Amino acid sequence: MISSGSVRFLRLTGLVSLQLAVAFTLLRPLAAQAQVPSLPPSGGQAQPLDPNDPNNIRPLSQSSGVLSLPGGQRLMDEASNAVSAQNYSLATQKLQEARQVYNQLSNFYQDLASSFSGIDNRVADSQRRKALDAAQLRDQATYQLALVHRAQNQPELAVPLLVQIIRSQQPTRDLGKKAYQQLFELGFVDAQFPRAGGEQQSSTPAAPR
Repeated sequence: MISSGSVRFLRLTGLVSLQLAVAFTLLRPLAAQAQVPSLPPSGGQAQPLDPNDPNNIRPLSQSSGVLSLPGGQRLMDEASNAVSAQNYSLATQKLQEARQVYNQLSNFYQDLASSFSGIDNRVADSQRRKALDAAQLRDQATYQLALVHRAQNQPELAVPLLVQIIRSQQPTRDLGKKAYQQLFELGFVDAQFPRAGGEQQSSTPAAPR
């Protein structure tokens, strides 16, 4: 026969066990919830910055960026190395890229000069000078590209480039004279310029540009 003291002890033990079981049941979801790491937005994966996003504002490095005068010069150097190795296809690619970079720079600086004209002439003059410098480098890249086409026996590609240089540089400037001489050597024109003895008389008025 079980004594009353033993009964009270068993009841107390059962009550404590029941309370502990309830406590563990309530604490288990909380512990599991505490172990779940917080997730970043967009499905739990960090999203890389989009360089094409106009809201992603970063400073433009003039020394390492492609859209810069040093960037164009690097392309010109790579083209020169390719010509030395007689890799004319690579030289053509690099010269085309350099020509595009310089042309974009010239247009952008010219647009800025026009925008500031009459507002701040100091800024306008600075951007205009940069536009002229970039245009000069563009024409030099164009001339080198025409020479590469000549080396590949592709006069049909060289002639349009040489004509563009003359239109941009004027026939009396040094690069314009070189471009015309190339046209003369290719047989595209038959009148030599400058004439012998330095005579440069024009029989027709210059067309407006």
